[in-house]
Amino acid sequence: MRRRLIDRRDGDDGDPMSVVGNLFDVAMVFAVALMVALVSHYNMTEMLNSEDFTMVKNPGKENMEIITKEGSKINRYTPSENQDEKNGSRGKRVGIAYELENGEIIYVPE
Repeated sequence: MRRRLIDRRDGDDGDPMSVVGNLFDVAMVFAVALMVALVSHYNMTEMLNSEDFTMVKNPGKENMEIITKEGSKINRYTPSENQDEKNGSRGKRVGIAYELENGEIIYVPE
């Protein structure tokens, strides 16, 4: 009788569904590690801080975007010659601004 109880406990090793229980935990750890790696790789740690900032993606190109963070609100602005009429704002490119090593900004009109 004692031998039968021992054999029943060892029978769980052959169950293929016993491994599935830990797959969710492994997937969650992998997803969090992937998100941390992407945030670190793209230097997007500013998004997690409480400081306000402005970032320009693809400066001077057709697909340029200006991303600003004010508090917890993140705004995206894509400048073009024909802005949406619903906003009432229209804009066009009027020049280029350069930031020097000493922090001085120089504006060059077109």
